[in-house]
Amino acid sequence: MQDLWWDNSVVYQIYPKSFKDTNHDGIGDIRGIIDSLDYIQSIGVNTLWLNPIFISPQIDNGYDVSNYYAIDPIFGSLDDVEELIEEAHKRNIKILFDLVLNHTSSQHPWFKEAIKGPDNLYRDYYLFEPAKEDGSAPNNWGSFFGGSVWEKDPKYEEYYFHLFDKEMPDLNWKNREVRRAMLDIALFWLDKGIDGFRLDAFIHMAKADFSLNVANIPEGEISLAEPYYANLPEVVTYLSEFISELKKVKPDLLVIGEAASATPELAKTYIGDDLCQTVISFDHFPERRVEVNELVPEELLHRQLDFRVFKHKMIDWQTTLDEDELPSLYWNNHDMPRVVSRFGNDTTYRKESSKSLACAMYLLRGIPVILYGEEIGMKNLRIDNIETFSEPKAMGYYVQLLENGISREEALERLTNINKEASRGSMQWNGQENGGFSTTTPWMGVNVETEFSVETESADDSSVLAFYQELLSLKKTPLFTKGTVTFVESHDDTISYYREYKDQEAFIICNLTDNRIELDQTFFDDSNWNQILGSQENWNGKELAPYDYYCFVK
Repeated sequence: MQDLWWDNSVVYQIYPKSFKDTNHDGIGDIRGIIDSLDYIQSIGVNTLWLNPIFISPQIDNGYDVSNYYAIDPIFGSLDDVEELIEEAHKRNIKILFDLVLNHTSSQHPWFKEAIKGPDNLYRDYYLFEPAKEDGSAPNNWGSFFGGSVWEKDPKYEEYYFHLFDKEMPDLNWKNREVRRAMLDIALFWLDKGIDGFRLDAFIHMAKADFSLNVANIPEGEISLAEPYYANLPEVVTYLSEFISELKKVKPDLLVIGEAASATPELAKTYIGDDLCQTVISFDHFPERRVEVNELVPEELLHRQLDFRVFKHKMIDWQTTLDEDELPSLYWNNHDMPRVVSRFGNDTTYRKESSKSLACAMYLLRGIPVILYGEEIGMKNLRIDNIETFSEPKAMGYYVQLLENGISREEALERLTNINKEASRGSMQWNGQENGGFSTTTPWMGVNVETEFSVETESADDSSVLAFYQELLSLKKTPLFTKGTVTFVESHDDTISYYREYKDQEAFIICNLTDNRIELDQTFFDDSNWNQILGSQENWNGKELAPYDYYCFVK
């Protein structure tokens, strides 16, 4: 199998608004990323994924693009981006741009033209459909952002389709001009020197016939309708056409696709030579409820990762994908709460759980994708204002909790535990005002923590940062990029596996909980092995302390 540069890639996801502010407006910028490249390189990262930085009304923090060819002034300029690419490449760091294929902003020139009327040349760039005879929407499909997927055209008896916010109309990928236009955009940025793309929500590019309705829904009500607008067969056709054209220009292009609902079997259809190199799915995070409280809505009850099911899902991903089909290895991103708060213990065992979870995940086969701040153990942002939450249901839940006698502080904490805003706090550079992120109040807030900051952890050999540096250095060696994976049956709350490559072998075992675990038997004899990572210097092979982790090689 041919070696490719992403075989030992470690991706670092930067949410630009929250990373580093250099022009003192409370919003992170490209210059802040440039100034931080030496730090990023020191982590062991060799690939950057930037969330959208194109011109946008910021209805959805840049995922509503109004100009794909220009950089939003809140982040900087095209000159800044070109300097970022140049400086990153000097450090052997690749750059991936987030590309939104499914929809644009309603402020995009294409949609401004389309909304002028049915005869406009750009009308077919989007998905317009006649109203029913009674003037109602074409079907009962629900939007991911709440309400119907249909928005009434203010002038004509038609509706336009929006899977997300009504300010984010979906593109019509059946239209060859749309496909060509999106290809031209990608080619423009490849010409600027970027190395690949993370494709946002690509699984929604194809839609079923709009005459279809979700069955068994009361008249006048709506429902999410994923079978009608996710993972339809035409998606692979569009994806293959798009990527194959890009690879004629850049054969070593890296494409990471967001396929939120993909199983390993479905992911295989999206991975290949003229497809994605890996996909990010939300499939492997099964949770179970660990609380009973009649005063709290079901969705807000405390949950934990179901470790037994999680292990089986990870085994499924590792074994279903072939040798040249790489899984993505990640714990969190901008669309979900932070890992140490969600699946670890961000109070008593913050350092320990940060390390154990990382060890369990990133030494598996695949491409690690790390969210900024994860390497210093950043926890969920503390949110003090209900208006911060973009989730449409948040206010309703908040009012319900207060009416049930739940304190304001607990209500906000429960909402934070399940919302994506929790992951978007500003980077914690030091323990000074605003965490060293900015000289002014950050747009999304910041947890000011001296211990869990880049400055403090850089000087501490036992820090989460020091551990990530060691772990990622190990990850990029052939044993952990090319080696096979064999899972070992063990206690439900642990994950353990072997990696093998040529004459090398590694054994990894991690306790994923805050429980002390007595193992049924000593299934690992360390007498012929060298411990290279571990929470303790000598492990007896019989018990694991809370969040213990070990890696042995021979």
